[in-house]
Amino acid sequence: MKRHRILLVDDEVRITRTLALYLVEVGGCDVRIETSGSRALTTAREFRPHLILMDLVMPDSDGATVAADIKSDPVLHATPVVFLSALTSQRDTGQVLNRIDGYPFLAKPVDPDTVLAFIHKYAKD
Repeated sequence: MKRHRILLVDDEVRITRTLALYLVEVGGCDVRIETSGSRALTTAREFRPHLILMDLVMPDSDGATVAADIKSDPVLHATPVVFLSALTSQRDTGQVLNRIDGYPFLAKPVDPDTVLAFIHKYAKD
């Protein structure tokens, strides 16, 4: 089975590290963490992820801006992005697939198994 390369972009370090550990140990993914939205594009160019999980609200650069930069990048333009957002809750969204600017998103706190399901559904090969 192919190991998916996942880039986690989120300024919440503790939560991000916990999710990364789960994705490595249980999901068999290769994971890189970036805690700064402003460095996400550079990190993505170096790592070439199959999928980017990105917080929507970060102090230095919002996820929507970073996603637009990724979409316009000649190398990364086809890389799927899934937003993680605390702006709404699981109770608000339920099991309905929600989108922000056309990108799927998961409400925080995220269920790690749901994140794995999104990786299997959206990660490019």
